[in-house]
Amino acid sequence: MTPSPTSPHALARRITCPVDQARAHLATLRDLIRYATSRFAAAGVCCGHGTDNAHDEAVWLMLWVLHLPPDRLDPYLDARLTGPEIDAALALIEQRVEHREPAAYLTGEAWLRGVRFLADRRALVPRSLLAEALDESLADWLDDPPASVLDLCTGGGSLAILAARRFESANIVASDLSAEALSLAGENVALHHLDGRIRLVRGDLFGALGGERFDLILCNPPYVNADSMADLPAEYRAEPVAALAGGDDGMDIIRRILGDAAAHLTEGGRLLLEIGHERHHFEAAFPALQFAYLPVTGGEDRIVLVERDWLTGSV
Repeated sequence: MTPSPTSPHALARRITCPVDQARAHLATLRDLIRYATSRFAAAGVCCGHGTDNAHDEAVWLMLWVLHLPPDRLDPYLDARLTGPEIDAALALIEQRVEHREPAAYLTGEAWLRGVRFLADRRALVPRSLLAEALDESLADWLDDPPASVLDLCTGGGSLAILAARRFESANIVASDLSAEALSLAGENVALHHLDGRIRLVRGDLFGALGGERFDLILCNPPYVNADSMADLPAEYRAEPVAALAGGDDGMDIIRRILGDAAAHLTEGGRLLLEIGHERHHFEAAFPALQFAYLPVTGGEDRIVLVERDWLTGSV
């Protein structure tokens, strides 16, 4: 069936032109952002790794490729660019469209809560909603700052680092099964000069922690259900599958975590768990579990808090 001249697909073809033809009409940062936004929208790139729309993605990438501050756009919008700068920007735009990788993998960095992290295919792009909860809604549940924190399934180590910054006297352990993820976590720990405060441990969930107990366990586990995994856009499929896939209902790893967490929490200790869009599956899997949702700007039911006493005999 031939699309009508006004269908989205037809319109996308109408505004797409060869890069060399586009280059002749680009002179300023404003021009590049406009072009990149149109290019991303026409190509149907998926945003969700630090930005949620084509314009913000374009701004982020253009500021990065031009070595400009990520938090200052207006002063540079109408600055005229050199030929090599335009060529580099256009190459990055085409790389984003053709490879369908998260922008963070192309730039090698991601920002979370205003903090810079190294990012590449060894681990998920830092974006956990737990980072916001650490700064905001968790405070309502803490009488005293935790003295010990475990970041379970740490990936590239962003949550462990944010916890170390948030709780300046706490001892932090960051654990993951993936040696590749832990190597990236080690680079991020070194970047933030936290080698003396964050201990990296390789193991299957709690397997390498012996009898250690923690006042607070943070965990952004694999929780995407099988149907959702099958529908993931290419940008998400570029990330490590093992860090995303949670089995048929998304709860395979979470069942193990909840089953063993009480043995690794101190008296009064708490588990803070990200479940994303899996509320229905979570509540169906654990009908007897007492828990609380901690609100974040991404939703009222994306983060679960469980106290140690609530775990006994309920999972």
